[in-house]
Amino acid sequence: MTASMTAPPIEQVAPNIQTRVKAGDLAAAQNGLLGTGAVLLIGTCAFGMTRGGDEQSRFYFSYLTAYVAVLGIGLGSLLFMMIQHITRSGWSVVVRRVAENTAGTLPWMLLLFLPIVFGHSRLFEWAVPERAEEFHGKAAFLNPTFFFIRVGIYFAVWIGLATFFRRSSLAQDHSGDPAITLRMARVAAPGILLFALSVTFAAFDWIMTLNPHWFSTIFGLTYFSGSYMAFFAFTILLCQWLGRSGYLRDAINVEHYHDLGKLMFVFLVFWTYTNFSQYMLIWYANLPDETQWFAVRREHGGWGAVGTLLIVGHFFVPFAFLMSRHIKRNPLTLAAGAIFLLVIHWIDMQYLVLPNFHPEHAGEAAAHARIAEGNALFGPFTDNLGEWLHGLQWTDFTCVLGMLSLIAGATVLNVRRHNLLPTRDPRLAESLAFLNQ
Repeated sequence: MTASMTAPPIEQVAPNIQTRVKAGDLAAAQNGLLGTGAVLLIGTCAFGMTRGGDEQSRFYFSYLTAYVAVLGIGLGSLLFMMIQHITRSGWSVVVRRVAENTAGTLPWMLLLFLPIVFGHSRLFEWAVPERAEEFHGKAAFLNPTFFFIRVGIYFAVWIGLATFFRRSSLAQDHSGDPAITLRMARVAAPGILLFALSVTFAAFDWIMTLNPHWFSTIFGLTYFSGSYMAFFAFTILLCQWLGRSGYLRDAINVEHYHDLGKLMFVFLVFWTYTNFSQYMLIWYANLPDETQWFAVRREHGGWGAVGTLLIVGHFFVPFAFLMSRHIKRNPLTLAAGAIFLLVIHWIDMQYLVLPNFHPEHAGEAAAHARIAEGNALFGPFTDNLGEWLHGLQWTDFTCVLGMLSLIAGATVLNVRRHNLLPTRDPRLAESLAFLNQ
């Protein structure tokens, strides 16, 4: 009676699949990623936080850009888990543990939020005491105390949900109790609602209020759509690397990669839809408080070229490239598309964050950076592109590379500690036999 009420062990379902990383294996990659991330972030923070004036402020904007870009990967993994449970999906069981291990890095992201705590008055105009009167009408929401209370609420929701689903899944590896699957499906429903609200308001707080005079009710959705796409890109690359290392090769096959590729494709299209919807409604209303956000990005810092680059690189190019079934079923081309979209996601976060940095000598710096109009190839576009590239700082690169390395290393650490896939999930056999029609 007891045996009939539990899921069979993986030795009965798929005896040839290795369920654990061998002792000591992948340790070099884990330590290399963690070490690289720590060195880059500690070195960059030590340099940037001890500078003065514009240099220190610019560091904090670099850090925030990297932070919201990498955080989206962990948040995407959390949502992916909950969606699979609430829909009772079978195909994704072998991929779900990878997402659980990625979501397990969210406590690391809480720790990495500390530099933003220290530099919040450099990032947010409303947090500067001397300018408090300017934002008196919004002071009930835009004040440091309530801001940090909300930060605590967001991370309590994210870490709480990630811990519940991960621990429940790991517990099922030992018990094989199908009731755990039903329990996770029930919790996923309110969990998705809490996730949607928390991510939306976090995007408002950490990105939109960089310009406290501007607002967009769809802004949280535009951030989520790009982040979820980045999660699929990261997961594809991580699963392929594990396969090349000798793990999950027989569990995550071309059929699963095909579906991951399709989901990555879907959300690059959804990103386009949400961003176009935001732009169209603001353009149509033509209200000064709303249009000034786009005006700044069109007229200053070369961001007009970046906007064009995002239209082409975040939609047209990957849309045409990933549309083919053969591209998504080929490991090399799918990996190329995933790497490209991760880079584009980072540029998208730059477009949201960096134009809000206003150095004291911005006009003078722009004059030196700008190529004489009409002399550049393709005219204003390459002129603006050169201005944007000239405005990038080395901290932009070290922050994102350091943070991505640290989170990738923490994910590998989680992978090495536990089973590589949910070994006694009731739908494991269905997932292993999955076939695209």
